Amino acid sequence: MEIRYEKHWSGWLNREMEFKVYGHGGKPVLFIPCQAGRFWDFESFHMVDYWAKWIEAGQCMVFSIDTIDNEAWAAQGADSRWRIENHERWYNYVVNEMVPTIKHLAGLANGYDQGILTFGCSMGAMHAANLYYRRPDLFDSCFAISGLYDSKLFFGDYCDELVYNNCPCLYLQNMPDGHYYKDLYNSQKSLIVCGQGAWEEPLLESTRWLDTVCCQKGIHTRFEYWGFDVNHDWPWWYKMVDTYVPWLLG
Repeated sequence: MEIRYEKHWSGWLNREMEFKVYGHGGKPVLFIPCQAGRFWDFESFHMVDYWAKWIEAGQCMVFSIDTIDNEAWAAQGADSRWRIENHERWYNYVVNEMVPTIKHLAGLANGYDQGILTFGCSMGAMHAANLYYRRPDLFDSCFAISGLYDSKLFFGDYCDELVYNNCPCLYLQNMPDGHYYKDLYNSQKSLIVCGQGAWEEPLLESTRWLDTVCCQKGIHTRFEYWGFDVNHDWPWWYKMVDTYVPWLLG
């Protein structure tokens, strides 16, 4: 498998940001690690092993990036406005700096431009879904596993305009019926999956809320609920990858 390491300066975050690329061509996939994770987690938690058959076949190339969750969502106890402003800077880093980089590298590999699939588990799923729903013009598919899609657990009752703009349960609920993003959502593939076992309860509640909102708004996201023995842990996430990636890449 072709693997490359990159480090670029981010003007939005005012620091060096690292990422790795797995594969030589195919659909660009943006992997966002779990809470406070690092760009090497795609490899260190062995997720690469479960994507390997599609990566090596040239069906996809995975871009594994860093987050700044410890300065944002996970920095509970710090000032809420400071935290969400940091997250918004990270969002702009992804959209305005990483996306052009991904499109350039994937374009060189494939010879043409295409949308990006967002993928993540736990907090990575929250980021993956939020990126997709905020910018379906850039991200044409989403695979989110065991995520939160509202802010209650991390921000409590605090909800300014930036928190609101990063909570799909809230902004999709209020999206005008005629908004052109709805046509994009409904012509693309988005998949939200959650187990119903240990440590999934708040994530399951948030997933069901998002499911209800999408149904009410006519947004065609696919929701899948696994059994009561399906815990919030990597072995189950590997099984979900095996189950759904063929549909997403098909």
